Amino acid sequence: MQIDNVELSCMAVRTSQYPESNLPEFLLVGRSNVGKSSFINTLVNRKNFAHTSSKPGKTQTLNFYLVNNNFYLVDVPGYGYASVSKERQKKFGVMIEDYLKCRENLKCVFLLIDYRHKPTEDDVLMYEFLKYYDLPVKIIATKYDKVGKNGRDKQNKIIKDTLKLEEEFIPFSTVSKKGKEEVYTLIEELI
Repeated sequence: MQIDNVELSCMAVRTSQYPESNLPEFLLVGRSNVGKSSFINTLVNRKNFAHTSSKPGKTQTLNFYLVNNNFYLVDVPGYGYASVSKERQKKFGVMIEDYLKCRENLKCVFLLIDYRHKPTEDDVLMYEFLKYYDLPVKIIATKYDKVGKNGRDKQNKIIKDTLKLEEEFIPFSTVSKKGKEEVYTLIEELI
């Protein structure tokens, strides 16, 4: 897939602010600091398009990135960041749930997890939530390059066992670009 153009089309906190087009959408969910912005930047071949931050909890809206005037990558606030108030976390949860309930053009949810660690309780809950509502979901394991070759078999097993995965996940690295072509292929198949 060649990326010719990308723009931040809109930032929304309620359904009335969503884009009105029927273009396919791909939702990115994951805990704070898992690398959603870096994932977007790698996919769209831009260094600092989606703003990355060393401080988790930066994204506070649903950000609709229009890619090639053909589909949207939708970034949502990360979960599991302790310094965001419980009230704010609840608002984020409602915002994401509203999106999931009403978007008929949602083609797939990319659940990003940190390859270096066992999936968190929040990761498991999110995965189970998505499966319960029969939403198409693909696990993307970010920061793959941070685990040496000797530790990968063990890490693969931990991820599969913790999430009770029946399908393969996509190992992803913003450094080596591993997984980028698989994500492109998945997007192309779904649009």
